[in-house]
Amino acid sequence: MNSRKSAQIICLFVIAVSLIAVSLSVMLMSGRYGRLQYDLINDICGEILERKPEAGEEISAALKEVAERKKQNRGNEGVARRQDVLASLGYRVSDFSGNAFWWELFSGGAGFLAGNFLFLAAFLYLNRREAGRIQALADYLEQVNTGNAPVLSARREDEFSKLEDEIYKTVTFLYQTRDGAVQAKNKFADQLSNIAHQIKTPITAISLNLQRMEGEGVRPYPAQIQKQLMRLTHLEEALLGLARLDSGALVFDRKKIDVYTLLVLAAENLQELLLQSGSSVEIPEQGEIAVTADLDWTMEAIMNLMKNCVEHHAGGTVHCFYDQNPLYTEILIWDEGEGFIREEIPHLFERFYRGQRAVEGGIGIGLALARELIERQNGTIRAKNMPEGGACFEIHFYCRKED
Repeated sequence: MNSRKSAQIICLFVIAVSLIAVSLSVMLMSGRYGRLQYDLINDICGEILERKPEAGEEISAALKEVAERKKQNRGNEGVARRQDVLASLGYRVSDFSGNAFWWELFSGGAGFLAGNFLFLAAFLYLNRREAGRIQALADYLEQVNTGNAPVLSARREDEFSKLEDEIYKTVTFLYQTRDGAVQAKNKFADQLSNIAHQIKTPITAISLNLQRMEGEGVRPYPAQIQKQLMRLTHLEEALLGLARLDSGALVFDRKKIDVYTLLVLAAENLQELLLQSGSSVEIPEQGEIAVTADLDWTMEAIMNLMKNCVEHHAGGTVHCFYDQNPLYTEILIWDEGEGFIREEIPHLFERFYRGQRAVEGGIGIGLALARELIERQNGTIRAKNMPEGGACFEIHFYCRKED
């Protein structure tokens, strides 16, 4: 119900209730007032007759004359009004009204309270009905969010019917869009998985031939083949990982792991790369700080970030830092190189994106995989440049209630 229509209904209802209350009060007051006049005249006439029994004819004639005059002057009460005899004798209206004033006050108050009560009851009823309809629609939307929304049942026509119909059409469209997106995602994941498996076949063949060539002492081709084989192997593993993430087949074994241990294990797995490039990793021990995550997959993400720093600043030092506050655990990984090109920062975590300073042979999957692995474990990652120079990756693992 829109506010304008609600205001109109309330105003009309207030007017109706007020008129009913006033009408009832007037009816009650008129009847009571007439009875009081009759009783008062009756008492006065009775007192006169007790004192002067012979005045009965005069009283009857006077009453008849007054009644006739009232009929003739009805609607023009001020025309034939006599002198105020009672006032000249020292009497006031209150001397003859008795409890009439309190009765009038009670009747008026009762009518006023009855009108207000009816208005309040109707107002609460309308509000309760609107609140019920709004709550029903809110519950339906909550069920939509959990994926358990039933088909909206047909209700009586009211102010919310159009909104209900639009919500149902929107939800139906969203469900259709979601189903199409899931199908496209599964199809993409299947294609990615097929590509990865197809790459695995030549990798296996190359590996076998390489072993034979090394056994026969053929040089220098084995070293070059070995290098390309490692690239293909890394590509195949990354594609399989992305395919499992996209299809939802990757299940994380989330446990509390020490951040220092996580960083040390990641650096140890890059020892060969560090030795070849003459680089090193500096990991200060910041005390006992833990995150809830999958050790193997989180280590894979950290390795990709460290590897990126090493490749863009060979021979330098990769620095690590971590800290914790009530909201999240922060991990920083940075180098001392030139840093990122500012325009490329928004695209660094896109799949297959290779910037201007990308090293030869890079495939543009490592950072994308790292972001997927971190974000799916209640974390965030962003790239930035250090104030003193160097590329930096900032990771936040947010605390959960059970942590």
